[in-house]
Parts: sequence; C-alpha cells; structure tokens
Amino acid sequence: MASIVFPGQGSQSLGMAKDFNDNFDIARLTFEEIEDYTNIDIRKIIFSDEENKLNLTQFTQICIFATSYVIFKTNLIENDINIENINVMLGHSLGEYTALACSNKINLKECSLILKKRGELMNNAVAPNQTGMAALIGKNSDYVEKIIKDNNLNIEIANDNSPLQVVISGMKKELQNSKDLFLSNDIKKFIELNVSAAFHSKYMIEAQQILSEHIEKLNFYENKIKIISNYDANDHADTASIKKNLQNQMANKVNWTQSIKRLEEIGEKNVIEIGPNKVLSGLINRISKNFDIKSIGLITELNNYKI
Repeated sequence: MASIVFPGQGSQSLGMAKDFNDNFDIARLTFEEIEDYTNIDIRKIIFSDEENKLNLTQFTQICIFATSYVIFKTNLIENDINIENINVMLGHSLGEYTALACSNKINLKECSLILKKRGELMNNAVAPNQTGMAALIGKNSDYVEKIIKDNNLNIEIANDNSPLQVVISGMKKELQNSKDLFLSNDIKKFIELNVSAAFHSKYMIEAQQILSEHIEKLNFYENKIKIISNYDANDHADTASIKKNLQNQMANKVNWTQSIKRLEEIGEKNVIEIGPNKVLSGLINRISKNFDIKSIGLITELNNYKI
C-alpha cells in the first residue's frame, strides 16, 4: 500500500517525460489525448520550448499536469498496478488536480480543461509585474506569520512548504521592502520567485470565484481513495468536501506541512512522488523522517518502485 504525491508549479523542466513519450505507446497516446482536449501542443512546449512558453503560468500548469499524469498512467500499465492498492493521493497546488485525475475522482478531459482555465485565470488575475512571491528559508510559518502581524505587513503566507520553507505573496514593492526586515529577524534566505503573480493570496479572489463556478459544474466520482486537500490539510473520500476545498484553494494558503503531518497521523509510511524533479520529496523529508519516500520521474526509475 502506498500514498502518491504530485508536484506543482516550479517543478517544470525542459524535456520532462520525453523518455516516457519516446519509449511507451501509452505515454504518447496520453499526451496526445490531453493535447486534443486542450488544443495546446504540450509536447512542443515541454520538449523544445522554442517560444518560451514553459514558464508562463497559462502553459506551465497543464504541462506539469500532463507530465505527471503520463508518468502515473505508464506506471499503472507497465507494472500492472491495481489502483486499489493506493490509499491516499495529494498534490501541491495544481498537483491536487493531478491527484484528482489519477484517483479517478475527475475524468481526464474535465481535469485537463479545468487546469487550462485555471492557468489562464491565474496568469491574468492581476496586472503584470505588480505582484509576486518570495521564498523564506530558515523558519516555520508561525514564526513568519508573527513577523507579518507585528509589523503590519500587507503580505500573506501562500505556501507552508516545510518547517524551514515558507512562501509569501504580495505586491512586488512590499515584498522588496520587507526583505531586510525578514533577514534581520533570523530568516536565513529571502528569494524572490520567478512567477507572474501573487498566487494563493487575496489577489486571486476574483479568479478563484470564476474558477469556482467552473468547478461546480465538474463531475466528481466516489471511490475509496482519500484526497488530502491543500485548503484544510485533512483527508477526504467524499466528493462534496473535496469539491468545496478545491473551490477555496486558489486564493488561500497551501497547507503542505500540515498535509504531510496528516498523512503521518493516519499511518501512511510509503510515499511515492510522481512527476518531474523530486521537489516534494525534499520538502517531505524536512517535515518528517518517518516516511519511505521514492520518486518516479524518469523511465530508469519506473521499475524500482512498484505500488
């Protein structure tokens, strides 16, 4: 038995899953299916990126989703995996959508289309270069939150990634002006992120409201696999709770630390990260040492970690 985690924005890299596409029919066919649904040439973006689209939010999200889904699907087929051997799935931000598609809570077509819409909404939510995000290294979210409140900063915690990594969102000027304050309060590193806007903050509320209307129309399917939601960091099998949390996800904090602690609380030991670049494996190791964590992002890793 195992739990599966799926990465979010920031895990993308040129050429991800090309080895799967080149070696497995199921991978090629799955990429093609998602491309047909979205009318986006996903493999052209991922494999060559001649037009520099891979790091644009409106394309990044669907590309990472397609990559993770292709790897998961290939693993199922090639290793004859029984999906009932998976207890829990979760993902970081857009990775939660990947978890919903891979767990068959949402079908592939609807998930592909809602992620295309999500990427467009997040990309266009605010004027370019006005808002942004920064990673703070060295302290936990409670410590960062106290600095924000004590100094009346117009900044929000966007991602509670681990006890040593917190991502904040806000206006770019306010982020830049806060840098010295954070560093003088024992934050080891302040790293401005190359993103188009202040995700998981109040600046996404209007976009979240629009996306929520689209999520309301999705068909959710019941099964035994539990989803740990970013919004409340609790595990859910019922689709009503999963949908409600998804509708609140975009403008609120990604509670990744608490999500992994919840995974630990319910007794999960074996975790497999499926997707590019092992970003989550590093975060999970910083949250708890009680997991056996494996990663599948390359075909050389495909046969090493059977579910």
